This record gives sequence, C-alpha cells and structure tokens, in this order.
Amino acid sequence: MTTKILIADHLDQEAIEELRAVPGFEVSVQTGLNEADLVKIVPDFEVVVVRSATKITRPVIEAGQNLKLIVRAGIGLDTIDVKAAKEKGVAVANTPSATSISVAEHVLGLMIGAVRHHGPANLSMKQHKWEKKLFSGTELYGKTLGIIGFGRIGLEVARRALAFGMNIVAYDVIPIKTELAVKQVDLDELLAQADIITLHVPKTPEPILGAKEFERMKKGMVIVNAARGGVVDEKALLEALNSGQVKAAALDVFSQEPPQDFSLIDHPKVTATPHLGAATEEGQKRAGLEVVKIIKEKFAEKG
Repeated sequence: MTTKILIADHLDQEAIEELRAVPGFEVSVQTGLNEADLVKIVPDFEVVVVRSATKITRPVIEAGQNLKLIVRAGIGLDTIDVKAAKEKGVAVANTPSATSISVAEHVLGLMIGAVRHHGPANLSMKQHKWEKKLFSGTELYGKTLGIIGFGRIGLEVARRALAFGMNIVAYDVIPIKTELAVKQVDLDELLAQADIITLHVPKTPEPILGAKEFERMKKGMVIVNAARGGVVDEKALLEALNSGQVKAAALDVFSQEPPQDFSLIDHPKVTATPHLGAATEEGQKRAGLEVVKIIKEKFAEKG
C-alpha cells in the first residue's frame, strides 16, 4: 500500500529526500495553499506536514477522508485544530526540541539588540550619521531576567543568560527540575523583580501580559517575545512604551502574521523581526529529520 504525504510548507530538502526514499511513501510538495485549496486536495493524503504558515483548520480535517497524521515541523500546535483532529481520530505531532537552540539564541540576540539599540543604530549609520551618544545602552550583566514559561526553550535561554552574568527568576505552571542557578517564583514575584522579561509559552486564550501586569513591573524594563503572538497584549504594550513603563521591546511574533497594524512595530523603542526564532539551517534540518522519524514510526508497517 502507498502512504501519500503532503508537505504543505517549506521543509528541509534532506528530510524530503529521505521520505521519498522510503518504499511505499509518495511525497507531494505543495506550498502556499489556502484553506479552500487544502479542502480540495487533502482527501488524497494520509499525512500532512506543516510549519507555521499553513493552517490546518476544522474544514480541512473534516475533508481529510484518508487523513491519519498531521505533523508540525516546529514548536507548538496553534496552527492545527487539535480538537477537530482528536474528534476525527487523526494523530497530531510536532518537533518541540528541534529548534530550541535556534529560538534561544535569537532571544539573546533580541535582548542584546534591545538594550544596545542595534536596530536604530544600524539604520542611523546607513543614513551616514554618527550618533554615538544617542544610542548609549545598558549591560545584561547583573540584570534580573524573568523567564515566563520554563520548558525546553526557557531552559536554553537561562543557560545562555547565566553565561552573561544575569540573575534568573522563572515562572511556570508546574515546577521544573533543573541544576541551573534559577529561582522559580510565582508570576507576581517575577513581575516585581525582573529588569527584562522573556516569554516561552504556547498561545493562550488571553494575554499573559496586559495592562495590569505592566503596572506591576519595574519602570523602565524590557519585554522580549519570541513565543507566540497574543501572549502579550499589543495595545497595552504600546501604551506602556509610550508612558516609559517599558523602555524597550523586542518582538519576533505578532497577534496577526503578517501584521496589518504596524503602530507597535513602528515605535522607535521596538526591535522587530518576522518570526525568525526557529529559522536557522541547523534547526530546520533537525525539525525535518524529526518529522521523518515521526512518519516512519507511524507507518512502519508500510515502510
């Protein structure tokens, strides 16, 4: 029997070739599909592989007459209607550890860029200006980093932040066992202590950081979000930036992607990147090969 696999987003080429080499696997790469496109073609496939661009909605899942497995090559499952998949008996999997290092490194880059004004300083230099005094920043050394969400990525961020000489406080809904010099606290304590806050949580129904939370933070702190759009209230963040309660923000994710409203991104104290956290050659290779492993294990009897 043939297992038909749809690759609906960009996947590492080595992973695609490895799938194609498996006897009984028929691989089709079709990217840029919208919901209507997917509804038309999904009945032919048993497996669909996505990243962050393609959304696997209830109508798509319900149209998948032969669908048995949806795999996200990345962290989180917010692009997949997991409830609809469960109701239809379709397995859902992801690759949460594959890009943890990529995201953690990006977070540290965003953090440094925010406190040292790399973005605006770069733009100033490209305009042939020399505004050295304007872009004086602060060190990470000795600052308290608050990590909201202390899973795989949060731990990787902590390891790197400790190397910078930062103090770490972390909050998660469950205590996390670690040998790292990290103090685990409740959210209120984290908000009160942190000079910089970074989030590493799945998408939540309501923002974790909103107007009330910003009021409880130190004045002049920094926000970094490379987790999911919507976990920070963007309107409240903009107001906090305007008031000076937050002195800088570094954002890789947004409530709508691509953004339609650029009022937050255009703020002079915001550094923004287009959801690049996992976008490294190494991370995508690991994610692709993990996808291959998941599919092989699911359909081993056909491989």
